[in-house]
Amino acid sequence: MDSAAPYRAVLDEVGPRLRRLRTDRGLTLTSVCEATGISKSTLSRLESGQRRPNLELLLPLAGLYRVSLDDLVGAPEMGDPRVRLAPRPLPSGGTYLPLSRTPGPLQAYKMIIPDRGGEPDLRTHEGHEWMYVLDGRLRLVLADHDFVLGPGEVAEFSTRVPHWFGSADGRPVEVLSLFGRQGERMHVRARPKAG
Repeated sequence: MDSAAPYRAVLDEVGPRLRRLRTDRGLTLTSVCEATGISKSTLSRLESGQRRPNLELLLPLAGLYRVSLDDLVGAPEMGDPRVRLAPRPLPSGGTYLPLSRTPGPLQAYKMIIPDRGGEPDLRTHEGHEWMYVLDGRLRLVLADHDFVLGPGEVAEFSTRVPHWFGSADGRPVEVLSLFGRQGERMHVRARPKAG
């Protein structure tokens, strides 16, 4: 498949668009040439599609016609880049926000975990979890081990190990979590320190 084909189609429409802009504004080739410094033959070839547009030609024309380059070339619209987060309740209390936009082996979440009170109710399930504490203090129980993590601390564990987590001090905890359902481990790569 030719990946440049959609762009060629957009470029093929630039000439007719330039001609329409000029004639809609009641301008002649000569007046456009005088205002932009582009020769009459170059402008004529550009409008007829015999010459490919480039920035050196399009910038002065966009300025003269008072349109953006995107409008001048009819660039395809880009999708909305904003990620719209939809908070969801955690089964054991609290809220999570899915940060991954597409399904895959690893999923990212931001969790807000309240004080769950009472004794930890340890659970197991398939998977592997990586948790980074953003704010607050997280109590993490893994089998017989009881940990408290503060901001900037990380824990990584198999979710086949009986586990539970909640607030360590009664205030909500904010956590980033990466979770792999099939037990995929996260890999962190860093350059060694220069010595």
